[in-house]
Amino acid sequence: MARVAIVTGGTRGIGEAISLALKEQGVAVAANYAGNDEKAREFTARTGISAYKWDVSDHEACLAGVEKVAAELGPVDILVNNAGITRDGTILKMTYDMWKQVMDTNLGGCFNMAKAVFPGMRERKWGRIVNIGSINGQAGQYGQVNYAAAKSGIHGFTKALSQEGAKMGVTVNAIAPGYIDTDMVAAVPADVLEKIVAKIPVGRLGQAHEIARGVAFLCSEDGGFVTGSTLSINGGQHMY
Repeated sequence: MARVAIVTGGTRGIGEAISLALKEQGVAVAANYAGNDEKAREFTARTGISAYKWDVSDHEACLAGVEKVAAELGPVDILVNNAGITRDGTILKMTYDMWKQVMDTNLGGCFNMAKAVFPGMRERKWGRIVNIGSINGQAGQYGQVNYAAAKSGIHGFTKALSQEGAKMGVTVNAIAPGYIDTDMVAAVPADVLEKIVAKIPVGRLGQAHEIARGVAFLCSEDGGFVTGSTLSINGGQHMY
């Protein structure tokens, strides 16, 4: 029987690339999404990957979503916590809601989803969890105290949870992407983006499939001796 994976934020950008990479490995993928029904339908029609809608910041919704996926596809063996949002602004301009929304989705979503799948993985003595962090969680970024804090928290969350799963065949790792050519990065003003690319030693933005390849390895049988690690894929921009 094929392994079953949930990829949160799995219908667009990096998440879409991860969903496709896992499907290519023979994994039955459930791509979670939060809001855009039209794009989710287009994604499913184009890829053949089922899309499931729930908000990862909602604990009960995550429990129900995982239960639905398990009922339709089978027990969840692989979780990729990719869903994330930005609400940028300096702390002088950042509201509490901007802080809370990012923390609840980006970091809280990792807890909610791991809480839903981790017990089953331990019982079956096999599991893979990959959390998508960020270069900005490693190096910080002006105007992103919420995002940087949440992503930095993901790296600590990964190290701690990996210790709870290691003896039971459950690995927990993180990937910290640099600046990737996605819609989120495309929204950055051109002059700012030019300065960012100038600081990347390889001289370009990353591609979503380059992140997906890293995820696919960590989720494979060959990745079983890697746990508690953060893989930085950033073109040499930040060496951590």
